[in-house]
Amino acid sequence: MAQTDVEQESTANATWSRMLQGNRRFAEGKPDHPWQDKETRQTLLDGQNPDAAVLACSDSRVPPEIIFDEGLGDLFTVRTAGQLIDSAVIASLEYAVKKLHVSLICVLGHEHCGAIEAATQELDDLMRTITSEADGSLEAADAMDDLDEHIADAESIILRQAGMSVWQAREAELKEHEDIERVHVAHTIETLVEQSPVIQQALAADKLMIVGARYQLDTGKVEVLSF
Repeated sequence: MAQTDVEQESTANATWSRMLQGNRRFAEGKPDHPWQDKETRQTLLDGQNPDAAVLACSDSRVPPEIIFDEGLGDLFTVRTAGQLIDSAVIASLEYAVKKLHVSLICVLGHEHCGAIEAATQELDDLMRTITSEADGSLEAADAMDDLDEHIADAESIILRQAGMSVWQAREAELKEHEDIERVHVAHTIETLVEQSPVIQQALAADKLMIVGARYQLDTGKVEVLSF
């Protein structure tokens, strides 16, 4: 690995470590609220140089800057319900990687995610529709074998993305909400990498690190996920 690649990896690890330290302060009720003063605001007038990008849920209880105890200019944050990915999300994160040169992307899920609950309902509705339209048990079984295709072709983006995560979790015999939320973070990372050549290239060149995490509403702690 080239020296610059080692430095980039070191920067990403240092950034992630700092974010987790900030979360620890937040969870303990002792945040520093760094870099939120007038002087910092003035230094950012001519541009930004964030260390990390965060793809998080839009849930009002999960603001990344607060739960990681970060300041102005520290995080480039993209938020959608359930961390769902569309072309705007891809373009935003590619901008962070290509133009702002962030070394880290954190995909942040959370406890009691409403998008996951909605996706579960939509998936159950789809399964009932498929089986009710089938003529006999054999046809119903064949239709269920193609369930992933039905999910992928659904009009609802919640069903296509979060619903696929729910289905993957069920296929792995994971039924607890927290397990489904972890699977969804993994599926979101997979989707992000698949759909973005810019992110693929940055990962291949060791210029970028992607981490998955899940925020716990009750404790305020961020759980680091490994896949």
